[in-house]
Amino acid sequence: MRGQMPILYIDAVPVRVDETGVVTHVGLLLRILSDGTVSRALVSGRVLHHERIRDALLRHLEKDLGPVALPNIPVSPQPFTVAEYFPTPGVTAYHDPRQHAVSLAYIVPVTGDCRPRQDALDLVWFTPEEAASPLVQQDMAGGQGVLLKQALAHVGRLT
Repeated sequence: MRGQMPILYIDAVPVRVDETGVVTHVGLLLRILSDGTVSRALVSGRVLHHERIRDALLRHLEKDLGPVALPNIPVSPQPFTVAEYFPTPGVTAYHDPRQHAVSLAYIVPVTGDCRPRQDALDLVWFTPEEAASPLVQQDMAGGQGVLLKQALAHVGRLT
């Protein structure tokens, strides 16, 4: 099916916010890619057949951040952008060699204890300035660094 039609995904940018709602930190997963390289990544994954977007967000956040991450997802979540991943490089800033995917991207405050699970090696919290730095951006694959910068701009934290 991946070769026949776009697949719906979610991307989630986990953040910590202060008491006034200002983003103070961004959580990035550390993963090993199939080619053996190390990469920083956002929480992401497919939306299953007959699954609500909110439920997909909760499922992927729990899968990647652990069961006590305590994400704050509104009753009716609204994406900050839509990212189109293409198997052909250069069509958009987003690339996924496996498929054409349409991803709804969300910024999700988390308040609990995050412990990466599944295929993530670690979760590191960066300040917005650190997350937007070339050093961190170079470690993000498939255009997720671009998506992270869009998220930071959306919350007024891109300098």
